[in-house]
Amino acid sequence: MINTFRHIAFALALGAASASAQTIDTAATTALIVDYDTGAVLLERNADTPIPPASMSKLMTLNMLFEAVQDGRVGLDTVFPVSENAHGFGGSTMFLETRHDPTVEDLIRGIVVLSGNDACIVVAEHLAGSETAFADRMTIRARELGMMDSTFANATGWPHPDHRMSGRDLVFIGRRMIDEFGEFYPYFAEQEFTWNDITQPNRNPLLGAGIGGDGLKTGHTEEAGFGLVGSAEQDGRRIVFVISGLDSSSARTTESERLTRWAFREFENVTFFDAGETVAQAEIWLGETDTVPLVAANSVMATLPRGQVDGAVARVSYDGPVEAPIAAGDHIADLIITTSEDVGDIVVPLVAGADVAEGGAMVRVMTSARMMAGRALGSIFGSD
Repeated sequence: MINTFRHIAFALALGAASASAQTIDTAATTALIVDYDTGAVLLERNADTPIPPASMSKLMTLNMLFEAVQDGRVGLDTVFPVSENAHGFGGSTMFLETRHDPTVEDLIRGIVVLSGNDACIVVAEHLAGSETAFADRMTIRARELGMMDSTFANATGWPHPDHRMSGRDLVFIGRRMIDEFGEFYPYFAEQEFTWNDITQPNRNPLLGAGIGGDGLKTGHTEEAGFGLVGSAEQDGRRIVFVISGLDSSSARTTESERLTRWAFREFENVTFFDAGETVAQAEIWLGETDTVPLVAANSVMATLPRGQVDGAVARVSYDGPVEAPIAAGDHIADLIITTSEDVGDIVVPLVAGADVAEGGAMVRVMTSARMMAGRALGSIFGSD
């Protein structure tokens, strides 16, 4: 049998008027805004250029600690000793002293809420023996996670020529905080934390702004400027973003709020098919049935400029007819949705919605007869 690519095309006319998203510029030298559910990129500027991430790289430090908790290597009540090295480190601090016995939970809050460099070094020294060894582990783990534009020289984000992350990697690790470590994510929304009788505020400008902001991490050095890996949720829809290179904390506040409002105002998520819904039928070769339903393994959702659903076109592409036997759940086709110039094609795998057993002898005889009849007609009337 010679397979040929089959395409089934149909319109997804859902009755809305056509529109385009209002474009926006940013003063940030690096920017990336991503829809959390669909991964659609809403705004991008220099997203793949490695930059000094400052304290935003503490998200990777937290990643290493969260993994240690999930793996059972430490618990939230495990006590980490405070070295003189950690106590004496400069910059933003949790005000740890060598007499203190902070738990892992204390240190998480010290890093998330207070951006404590001392807390990061305590974590690094406990998990890897030294900050240098910990930074090496961070880089290795980043590569394993696919963060190819990230290299770490320390646990704090302290300025170093070899300490770099791209905007895309920063958004990735921000999304990972929510995806993989949801039990810890509420810490990011805490607006203050008290340690050593000193209460300090969370520097995240989105918290309390009334636009759904609930994380993640600010950063600032003279080299990096002011930055933020942020996340916000409105009406069940979430965005994750990074901005960096701004010239003041007030500019960071203004820009993060402006871009967040824009992302929610100008875009919406549209569900085209629910999980398990039949999208089309694929032809079967030598099976007990002639077709098999193609279903969406997961809900098919796209982020579109508001009002730009009408005119969306979907096509199903597969190499067929598909030869039996087929097991339910086999990936045998792709749904390709073309929506607008603002958003690229969306490609979603489709799977077989039922088992199709191989046909018996009679099916093979009838199939052969159809093929012979087709060839005979071709020889009579000619074919290209």
